[in-house]
Parts: sequence; C-alpha cells; structure tokens
Amino acid sequence: MSLILTKNDIGKLEEIISDQLLDSGAEHVVLTDLSGNLILERGSLEMEDIFSLAAVSAANFAATAEIARLIGEEDFALLYHKGGRRNVHFSRLAKDYLIITLFNDNVSLGLIRLKLGSAINEMSAVFGERKGAGPWRS
Repeated sequence: MSLILTKNDIGKLEEIISDQLLDSGAEHVVLTDLSGNLILERGSLEMEDIFSLAAVSAANFAATAEIARLIGEEDFALLYHKGGRRNVHFSRLAKDYLIITLFNDNVSLGLIRLKLGSAINEMSAVFGERKGAGPWRS
C-alpha cells in the first residue's frame, strides 16, 4: 500500500476533522493506516506517545478483526471502548485506514457516530481521488 497526500489533501483532512469531529466535542482524532503508521492527528489532548497509540490501536483493530472471523463475521467496521474519563471509538476507513476518535462523557456516542459518518463521507473524496477506493464505512 502506498499513500501520497499533498499539502492540500492534508489541509482538507484537517479541516474535515476540525469541522465534523472536534467542533462537535471530540477531544482528539488520529488517522492511521492499519499497520499503525500515523498519518495525522488533531485535537486538544497532550499526547505523550502518539506513535504508540497509533500502533497499539491498529493492533487492537486487527485483533478484533480476527475475533470477527472466528465467530463467522467477515469483519467489524467499528470498535468502541468506554473508559472512566475518556472513550475511544475506532472506525475503518476504506480498506487500509483507521480513524481513532477520543471523547469524554460530555459527548454522546451517537453524536460521535453521526459526525464520523459525515466526516468519512467527506474524507472519501480526498482519498478516493488518489486510490479509487470503494465506499468508506463507519
């Protein structure tokens, strides 16, 4: 898999993340590939080791995909973890990417899922021009 994003592409992705997710209450959003390579991040949290978060999140998503296979599912398109102070929502983007959204209990999971659906639709135009990928799903 190779990915080439221009400065303009990154700007569009950052704008989508800000407008759709951060302005709706998400604290931080991380975009990675499924190997755990960081593509970009936006948000207000001070992340000590964003690269480890990206790598472990991708591994977590891969483990969940294997669970899906073991129970007869083709795949799970999303994963959600609820914490005491912070929640994490993972969504697959196309075949090769993962969006990680961190938010607190002041924001509902339903709102995050709604805004992610909209954000993913907008992001697909940025990636679709490069990869010709099929529809993205949340």
